[in-house]
Amino acid sequence: MNGGKVTLGRTAGLYLGAAVLRLALFVLFPGLPDLLTGRVEISTPVTSFKRLQEGLFLYNHNVSPYDGGVYHQAPLFLPLFSLLPSFSSLPIFTYLLYIVVDLLSADALLKIADSGEAGSSALFTSPRREKRWSGFVIAAVFLFNPFTIATCIGRSTSVFTSCFILYSISNAISGAPFTSMVALSFASYLSMYPLLLLPPLLLLAYDRAPPARQSNLALFATTHVLIITLVSTILLGMSYVLTGCSWEFLASTYGVQLTLSDLTPNVGLWWYFFIEMFDSFRSFFLAVFWLHLSSYVGGLTVRIRRQPLVVITLLLGIFAIFKPYPSISDTSLFLAMVPLYRHVFPLMRYTFLVAAIIVYTTFLGPAFYHLWIYAGSGNANFFYAITLVWGLGQSLLVCDLTFAVLRDELEVERPEMVGKEIRQI
Repeated sequence: MNGGKVTLGRTAGLYLGAAVLRLALFVLFPGLPDLLTGRVEISTPVTSFKRLQEGLFLYNHNVSPYDGGVYHQAPLFLPLFSLLPSFSSLPIFTYLLYIVVDLLSADALLKIADSGEAGSSALFTSPRREKRWSGFVIAAVFLFNPFTIATCIGRSTSVFTSCFILYSISNAISGAPFTSMVALSFASYLSMYPLLLLPPLLLLAYDRAPPARQSNLALFATTHVLIITLVSTILLGMSYVLTGCSWEFLASTYGVQLTLSDLTPNVGLWWYFFIEMFDSFRSFFLAVFWLHLSSYVGGLTVRIRRQPLVVITLLLGIFAIFKPYPSISDTSLFLAMVPLYRHVFPLMRYTFLVAAIIVYTTFLGPAFYHLWIYAGSGNANFFYAITLVWGLGQSLLVCDLTFAVLRDELEVERPEMVGKEIRQI
């Protein structure tokens, strides 16, 4: 009993400390939020708070928020933010909303960590599972990650997507598949790409469902796909009514991501490639890029079937690299999941190299962007080159984690391979 009270008090202290830090940055440095909101590493055309403000202004003046081609976010953001007092006069309520969302994400992550799913799933138990960090440590790493803090201060709407993704995973692990599918529906509605997490998430929910409610996998999957379809239909129907009975929002939200019509620079790999692309080849390469992004889902889900949480983690890393409009928010979500696999860290080979690349690009990225846009002493190649290195660092981490997890599985299946070097022939 006393131990539980101590743990609860420590967790409350962590959340309070994280909230106070964020609130202090908002209040003591009033120019910082607007500075970060304008950074391309934090805000993208589909997550920018400035664009949200533009859409909100049009919405409050009974004009379609999608007129002018600036607002590319979900329609339901508009009534949510319109319920808050005016940002220009009372910004504190908007600040508090973002802080609460960050704390909810950390709480979901804490539950995922404390479940032990990363080291001991329904179909696989790692011999190293005892070497893990507590949920308190995992939540602290997330809350005090500079990328997470910068995303919160920059008020990117991607924090809402991350929160729903984490709650979807948390509910799947806790044996609440219906709630998990509803959360995934909201995440997919806001950003579209989380829908690709459906296969491993279904397997995770199926493995963790109570035996009394567990049917065959095909029936389970069909039932919960129908749940996602129903919830998504309701959300789209509400959006249709909200936008004056018009489907215009589909092209402005999901269409922009599918066709990459806004080529604002970001930390991803798409924008520069399609700036240089001849129009006659554009449709072909859009299909190739989307096929590449989605092709990882099936292979990873089948190969690492026994550890669906690993598949979800790896896919989050892949999305942070290869989605059309990535930001450091996607990287912070991936980095929040990686510490769950503390037990396989000794099997990873490039930890120092990955850390060095991420730190290196974190400092040089803004410098190269400044040289290009403000100083005029560089060009787009400067910034794109550093985003390639940024992508390389994340790719190495995804590959290294995949290797460590598969090596862990191999040593269970073939104990004679423990400690022996593996070579590809």
